[in-house]
Amino acid sequence: MPKRRFYICMAALLLTAVFSTCGKRKPPRAPVERVIQRVEINGQQMGDRIDLAWRMPARNAGSGSTLRISRVDVYRLVEKLNDPLSLTEEEFASRSTLIGSIKVDDSDFSLKTKIYSDKLQIFGQKVRLRYAIRFANESGQKAAFSNFFLIEPASNVALAPADVKAIVSQDAIKLEWTPPVSNLDGTTPANIIGYNIYRVTAGGTPGLLNKNPHTASEFNDPDFSFGEKYLYFVRTVSLGRNAESVESFGSETVEASPLDTFKPAAPDALTVASAPSVISLFFAFNLEDDVVGYKVYRSTDPNRPKAEWDLVTREPMKTNTFQDRDVVANVVYYYYVVALDNAGNVSAPSIVVSDTAL
Repeated sequence: MPKRRFYICMAALLLTAVFSTCGKRKPPRAPVERVIQRVEINGQQMGDRIDLAWRMPARNAGSGSTLRISRVDVYRLVEKLNDPLSLTEEEFASRSTLIGSIKVDDSDFSLKTKIYSDKLQIFGQKVRLRYAIRFANESGQKAAFSNFFLIEPASNVALAPADVKAIVSQDAIKLEWTPPVSNLDGTTPANIIGYNIYRVTAGGTPGLLNKNPHTASEFNDPDFSFGEKYLYFVRTVSLGRNAESVESFGSETVEASPLDTFKPAAPDALTVASAPSVISLFFAFNLEDDVVGYKVYRSTDPNRPKAEWDLVTREPMKTNTFQDRDVVANVVYYYYVVALDNAGNVSAPSIVVSDTAL
């Protein structure tokens, strides 16, 4: 083969090898993992602090450490009241201040909500506060900001109620308290539009008992059960900026563990009638829901101590009538009735009625 042709062929082969090598696919690279979770926040003023709340994801995402959330960063921007409401994430990132970082672990993702409290250092100034949070991982990668939560904090928020007491009766647990006389900033009179009453049952979270601010300094809770334990606290409600209501901090917590030691009322409207070989009693049912029955007592001597009268009902009656067939003609019999509740409490005796057996 002539040398010229040989070199041309070799050059072609080399070019083919070069281009075929450039066209080969390289081993796939692992994708760059990012923190993708974004969260929605809301908040409220309570006393001289702002409480932010958000719902954590159902679980921490990803199996790689670069994707797993390790902290929540909380940002705040202090604005003038007339500043524009719209703001881009870039503007917020450059102007806001990081006010807190919350470390999280896997247990936090089983919580329904997480809360961050910002104690106001500019309490009393007419400003607007803009908050946002974002998730971050151990590598410093950050998610997008949450929504912006804006609030104009009020300064004349009333103090919490004092001297809260819980008084148990048969029908309700009555709460009483002393209203505050001043506001957190020391001004008077106290800015009070009402009170919110909260109750906690065993293993539960605080539940609000009133739909609207309660205006009196006492409250009856009729929805309770004897033998249970209840905790109560009260918050003053003040009128904040833009006609929004603002709660005070909670009062001291009081405990109520009601026990049923309350006797039913004595059976009423007791009447008697006689017929051959039988004397019949009639009376009105008690109004208490926990009454479970009635007992009838009899004597032929009205002066005999009532504790010594004869019980003529083997078991507590469920009805409000009784027929006494164990009678002797021409003998006068005297009767009274007592009511029993499901806690074993026994009423006082009813009035005494009498009749002569025929």
